[in-house]
Amino acid sequence: MDTPPPALWRRLLLPAAVICILAVVALAQRPDGRLHIYVLATPGDAALIQTPAGRFALIDGGGDPANLTLLLGRVLPFWRRDLRATLLTSPSGQRLPGQVAALARYRPDLALTVADLGTGGFAGEWRRLVAAAERTPTALVAGQRVTLDGATLTVLGARAGDEGGAVLLLTYGATRVLFHTGGPTGDADALRAARAPLDLLVYPWQRALDTKLVAALRPRAIVFSEAYMAPAPALLSYAARRRYSPTVFHPGADGQIELVSDGRRAWFPNH
Repeated sequence: MDTPPPALWRRLLLPAAVICILAVVALAQRPDGRLHIYVLATPGDAALIQTPAGRFALIDGGGDPANLTLLLGRVLPFWRRDLRATLLTSPSGQRLPGQVAALARYRPDLALTVADLGTGGFAGEWRRLVAAAERTPTALVAGQRVTLDGATLTVLGARAGDEGGAVLLLTYGATRVLFHTGGPTGDADALRAARAPLDLLVYPWQRALDTKLVAALRPRAIVFSEAYMAPAPALLSYAARRRYSPTVFHPGADGQIELVSDGRRAWFPNH
């Protein structure tokens, strides 16, 4: 049998190498059956949830669209072009622009937003992209639940407006993670409904931390977020904040924070 000429071998080698590389990357990015929560290191607030089956939900998006797209590309498999859900807890410039960029690239199964989202600027583009995905926006209200392949994300409280926000509880087996995105004012009922203990509390850096409700949650770790701007910011050092949890992070200082859970225990693999 004749041997193919060298030029033909070279033409075949490149496609074969590309296929092998893609196969290795796909194998590395396959779901591992665990829940992953990423608090992304981007201006403003953004968090990404990876379900045990390998689907994704995005909470807010930060204020830098290009950076948010880059961060999502590092976590999501290269072939993934959909999201299980997007949740927008405030139309502020520290949360909305990045989510618009995500919606331009990834099609959501479910899109939840604050009740008073406008129609101009980034808000109008958010609406256009959701409509282009043939989805109808759903208003964030207390009591809503989003199923995430064995995990559940529950809206404990929500308040409209740039100064509003939401209280969201993510549960997976024994693991409990609470996202407090700045509001609502009068969030006592929502925090009581979260119950203790928490594996992780995502909480605004500027909000008061020395409250009985926060202390009662007994968080194993706190990640501080930056989008919420308080009229009178809490002036506490890192050392002072460790009085309320043994482990504290801020993406601005510690980079992207990842929590992993198998439903029985939760841990921070890179910290």
